[in-house]
Amino acid sequence: MKTLEIERATLDACVREAQGERVLVTRDGRPVAMVVGLAGLDEDQLQLGASDQFWQLIAARRKQRTVTRGELERLAGGAADGT
Repeated sequence: MKTLEIERATLDACVREAQGERVLVTRDGRPVAMVVGLAGLDEDQLQLGASDQFWQLIAARRKQRTVTRGELERLAGGAADGT
């Protein structure tokens, strides 16, 4: 992540740098903004990334118990190999 002081940052420089890595903009050494590049993302990705409901679903799923591959294969009756 690149860090730029707001007094020395331009919008053009922030956007250009953000296509390769996130840019943290600071004022007096404290974070005030983060610029994230969007080049290469499609409309669906942009909409999901900005959706509070989507991120709430992700947070809820992350709290759920996970299943190992072995457990999944047992649950599927050994058919995990596609047969």
